[in-house]
Amino acid sequence: MSHHLEPYYKVLGLELGASLEEINKAYKNLAFVWHPDRFPQENQELIRSAAEKLKEINHARDLLRSFHRQNPQPYSQPKPQPKAYSQNPQQSKTYSQTYQQPKSQSKTYSQTQQQSKQSYSYNPRAYSSYSTKRENVRSQSEPVNSYYRPYYQDLKGIDLSRANLKEKDFSGRNLSGANLQGADLSDSFLHKVNLEEANLQEANLFRANLLKANLRKANLRDTNLIGADFSGADLSGADLTGAKMGTGHKIMVKLTGTNLKGTIFPDGSIHA
Repeated sequence: MSHHLEPYYKVLGLELGASLEEINKAYKNLAFVWHPDRFPQENQELIRSAAEKLKEINHARDLLRSFHRQNPQPYSQPKPQPKAYSQNPQQSKTYSQTYQQPKSQSKTYSQTQQQSKQSYSYNPRAYSSYSTKRENVRSQSEPVNSYYRPYYQDLKGIDLSRANLKEKDFSGRNLSGANLQGADLSDSFLHKVNLEEANLQEANLFRANLLKANLRKANLRDTNLIGADFSGADLSGADLTGAKMGTGHKIMVKLTGTNLKGTIFPDGSIHA
């Protein structure tokens, strides 16, 4: 293995020769921790630093993934556990613990939703408790959001039905009207993605990150939404009939600040 890749391993907190699985795990953890939306909107300097760090992490991940695809049997040496959180800011301590847990649906959000220890039913009154908190500071952070990829790759109306898109990064892309029926989008990065009127019926969005995503009038019927994060997203008019959102009356989906106007819930009720 060429030692010129060593700095990129270090960006992810890994040693030279780490496996592709370790690279993906370290990237996922760091991307959650350093995502600018996780930091206080009034601290613009911290947000800029996080945005630059996220760019660096994305670049390192892309290079290392490319190398491993071209070299399916990479250099072998003892691989220590990823040190993904050696550089974490204090504000991110919660997330450094949250997203290291095994991918077990039985434990994922019962442990990660520390702020939401109550059980919520599909009663619209329960959903209305997730009111928007940060819209009044939105305009202040717009110049900083350059870390999001613009809609330079227009995927409007694309057919990705039944595709394996696990852990893919579609942040900021235009997938409006796309056919994603039955697609596997588990653990995917969908920050600010445009999925307006997209067909996501029977798709797997387990632990997908949809921060501030546009899902207006999207078809989410019979979709697996357990562990998904819709913080600040727009689900107005979306159809969630039959979707999996938890166990019993306990919601295992993050809906902080989500727009649920006219959303059809799994039991068929409509949010006012």
